[in-house]
Formats: sequence, C-alpha cells, structure tokens
Amino acid sequence: MHDLVNTHHEVLEEAATALASRTYYSRYPESPSPRVYGEGSAERGTQAFEETRNDVFRALGDQPTTGDHVASEVSPYGPPLGVRYPRLDVDAAMAAARAAMPAWRDAGPRARAAVCVEIIDRINARSHEMAHAVMHTSGQPFVMAFQAGGPHAQDRALEAVVAALVEQERVPETVVWEKPSKREPVRMRKDFRVVPRGVGLVIGCNTFPTWNAYPGLFASLATGNAVVVKPHPRAVLPLAITVAVAREVLTEAGFDPALVQLAAEDDGEGLAKELALRPEVALIDYTGGPAFGRWLEQEAGSGARQVYTETAGLNSVVVHSTDDLKGMLSNLAFSFSLYSGQMCTAPQNVYLPAGGIDTDQGHLSFDEAAAELAEAIRQFTADDAKAVEVLGATVNDDVRARATDVPALAERVGGTVVLDSRAVTHPSYPDAVVRTPALVAVDAANREAYRAECFGPVAFLIRTGSTEESLQLLTETVREHGGMTASVYATGEETLEDAREAVAEAGVALSENLTGPIYVNQTAAFSDYHGTGANPAANAVYTDAAFVASRFRVVTSRRHV
Repeated sequence: MHDLVNTHHEVLEEAATALASRTYYSRYPESPSPRVYGEGSAERGTQAFEETRNDVFRALGDQPTTGDHVASEVSPYGPPLGVRYPRLDVDAAMAAARAAMPAWRDAGPRARAAVCVEIIDRINARSHEMAHAVMHTSGQPFVMAFQAGGPHAQDRALEAVVAALVEQERVPETVVWEKPSKREPVRMRKDFRVVPRGVGLVIGCNTFPTWNAYPGLFASLATGNAVVVKPHPRAVLPLAITVAVAREVLTEAGFDPALVQLAAEDDGEGLAKELALRPEVALIDYTGGPAFGRWLEQEAGSGARQVYTETAGLNSVVVHSTDDLKGMLSNLAFSFSLYSGQMCTAPQNVYLPAGGIDTDQGHLSFDEAAAELAEAIRQFTADDAKAVEVLGATVNDDVRARATDVPALAERVGGTVVLDSRAVTHPSYPDAVVRTPALVAVDAANREAYRAECFGPVAFLIRTGSTEESLQLLTETVREHGGMTASVYATGEETLEDAREAVAEAGVALSENLTGPIYVNQTAAFSDYHGTGANPAANAVYTDAAFVASRFRVVTSRRHV
C-alpha cells in the first residue's frame, strides 16, 4: 500500500495542480501508435479481445454469482460477441460490498487515491483491447473507440479521483480547538473522519460505456464507497474488463475485491431498477434516456440516496456571421458526422436568420447557407472507406429508423429535406448500418419539430426572424428540454456577448467560432466541465466539487484536553 502511495504521489500532485488551474493536462496519450504504447501493443490488444469472445468471462474471480450466465452483446458492426458473464447474486454481493468497506474507509483518502490511479494505469495498458471492446459494443469507429473509450475516459477517471482527494483533504484529520476564557482556555481535541455513504451504483450506457461510467465509478471508489457496476446489456465487455482490473489491483493492495462488482444482465430484465431501490445503495450514477433518469431522480432519489444523471438534451448552434466560411463549414461537417451524431454533445438544432448570414465569401441567403453546409457534409463523407472511420456504426433500431427514412421524418415534422442521409458500405463489416448526416429545414414557428431530441445523424436547420430570436429559442429550448453544448458563430463582439448572456441564462456551455481542430462535441478533462447541472440534460457535472463531495460525510469525535 505504501509503495502505491509513493509511486503515485507525483501524478496526484500534478493532476491536482492541473485541476485547480484548469490548464491542459493528460496522463494518458491518445495516440494508439506503437511508439507510445509499445511494439506489438495493437496486436496483443486484438488477440486479447478475440480470446474473450465466445467464452465465459472468468476474470471477475470469486464475485458471488447465481451460477447462471447472461449474454446480449451483438456488435453494431455485425458479429455477435458471444461473451457470457456470470449473473451476480445481488443479496450476496451487497453483503460482501458492505463488509469490504470498513477497511477501505480506514485506509484514508490518499491511499484510496493511489490504488485508484494504479487501477487506471493498468486499464490504460490495455487500451488497445479496450478499443475493440468499445468499438464492438458502441459502434464507435476504432480510433474514436481507442481515444474516447480509452485515454480520454481514463483522464476523466483520474480527474474524478483527484477531485475527490482534494475535497476529502480539505478536512484536517485532527486539530486542537482552543476557546479563550477569563481563566484557563477551554481546549479540546477534535478528530474528523471521512466516512463513505454506502454502496454506489453505476448504470452504464450503450454509446460511451467507459467515458460516461468512469467519473461516477472512480469518484465513489475514491471516497470510500463500494461500487456495483450495472452495464448496458449491449455494452458489457468494456466495463467487465474495467471491473476485472479493479478487482485484481484491490486484491494485490490487500483490500477485498468486493469493493467493485459487475452486475450484468440480459436485454430487458430491468435489473437497474431493482438495484436502484436496494437499501444498501446510497449513490447512483446514470447516463441514458430521460424517462428512466426522471424515475431515478423522483423515486430512487428520495430519502438518503444521491442520484447523478445525464440524459437527453437539445444541443444548439446559432449562426449570425463568420469570417471563415470554409473553416466553419468544415468544423460543423465533422461535428455532425462524428459517430453519426450519437453523442450527448452532438449539435442538433442550427438557428439561421431568414435574411441569411454575412461571410468572408459574401452574403449567403438562408437557402444558400443551408446548401453550403449540405455540400460540406456531402464532400466530407463522400469516400466510404474514409467516412466509416468517422461515422462508425448506428447503435440501435431507433437511430437506424430515423436515418433511413428522413423524407418521412421531414414530412411528419413539417420540414424540408436539405440533405438526405446516405447508406455507407463498410469495407470490413458489410453488416454494419452506417449512415451519413441528414439536414432538415424547418421554420422557427414550427416548434414541435425541433423541441425533442432526435438522437443520431439528423439535424434541423431552423429559419428564424433574427439572431435575437435564435438566441431566445436557444435559451427557451435548453431551459425546458436541456442541452449539453451550445455554439455560436459571429464576427461582432456585441453578438458574442449576447450569446454569452443567453447561455448563462440557459445554463449551458458555449463554444465560440470553432473553425479549427477543436469541436463542440469534445470536452477536455481537467479543463472543460462536462455539463453544468443547470438545465434538464444533467443534474451533475464532470467533475466539479459537488460531484464528489456528496459521496462522503465527515464524522467528528471530540474530547477535552
């Protein structure tokens, strides 16, 4: 244990400094190059993934099971994974988790943080294997699966660990308290003990199984809680690997591996609801649809449970003007295309004034601007072999249905198809359903058309009376329905300031005039907050103090000196 504390002392200090300054920091390189991860790392990762398929996942050790197995994973690229996971014995697992917590609690915040860093480091060493697991459960293209499912998720995990450590170490372990008096001062010794809340439950999602699960998982673990991880039934493998690594490290460090357990289920079983209502569960982290998110907040979140949710939202782009039309179009084309829009941060509603926009290439009418954006997307996705490396594969039937019949969708909402979605043939996976982005033009008055999340590769170009109306609609839709991101293109400082005021009122993060290699879909660990907790899309933030501080309590013991 002391070895791990010494080994990881420097990285904890570096990361804490980065967290406080919000400057660039990344411990885990995002390039899958063998120059970074070592010669043969890619081949070893592929081999490890293939060896896991069509077999029982045995790496969870002695986790309590019912003796049954579950298996629901079919790759969005076509092939079934065939991995069979032991079904958790929930009663025995909860008892084991509770029994494991006292020793973990008594180890103290810095020891827990060091163990967590060791877990993340070992996950990082398996990033190529993880990339295949994420790719073939989420449908992300390989490089994105490597980056978002691997190093970027690992950086978010480390951020949560360090944020938790900072908040816990704000509290001194012991002080001598002295109150002045006319005679002898009153002196007391006060000991402050950080104690965990209980068992944490992490409910994973299909699209970003690691990136969205790691903040809650590691925040709860670093604050002394045991964690049960309930993956999405179609995206189990990435979190199964994670849990297996965590249990291995915990055992080596002298702790009970029951501190982290996997609760896999078959599609449609409803295990998340059962687990959420368990009396042992004190913390719930959830990413997914708004209906179950609301249920968790209203039903499971009553009493002593703390619930952190990220659900659906309407991400908006307001275009007023630009001095780099080519850069703006290129940036937006990539943002719409990345992972076929299957991201909680992907733009959906683009507000354009009916009178058009001023650009460095001259004034463009609404229809001309719409045509330019459509052409930029068309050109960006023209080469199937290159396009699939950005688009990935569609992850579920709802997304596929919307993307494959855009004219019907447009007719249903009273819009006009500006750009239809095109089927793309994947050169390596012919069974994958790959779709390019579609654009549908609607009038601002037709509010029902664009006031619901249309998850996947369909975006709306909304004709407004002015940029003022565009900003007003952005504010209204985000306040009512939520949003994770907002973006504005404007050449004048007055319009930019108006946009800043609008997003402050709406409670959503803003990106201004993105024309280079940074996209509205992306957030950087240690610098960007993911979500604000100030609109219905999420009640929590990756990773602010509130995200970690509610996961522990402080118990005081005092006595006279």
